[in-house]
Amino acid sequence: MNWITISSEAEVEDIFQSTDYSIIYKHSPRCMTSLMAYRQLKSEVNAASDVQIPIYIVDVIQNRRESMAIANSFGVEHESPQILVVKGGQCIYDASHEDVSLRESLASLN
Repeated sequence: MNWITISSEAEVEDIFQSTDYSIIYKHSPRCMTSLMAYRQLKSEVNAASDVQIPIYIVDVIQNRRESMAIANSFGVEHESPQILVVKGGQCIYDASHEDVSLRESLASLN
């Protein structure tokens, strides 16, 4: 799995329109909880090299418009850190703060 940085609202729209699964991680570099969640998530992503689902990351400070577009497009309340599993314009799973986990996100697919 490779991290893909979201830096435009057009990218959010592309994810929204996609019929494939995607994982979106919303990250705040100013928040200690977010930094800890990111560290854990990076470890889980590195261990899941066989997973073929794209994982996107958005910096909620630097890319606030994109972060809010994610919340609005997928009908979830904005939080940070936050992880979403989306497909076909729907949010299938979301978790925030200490509950951010790739393992739990992938379990939502079954």
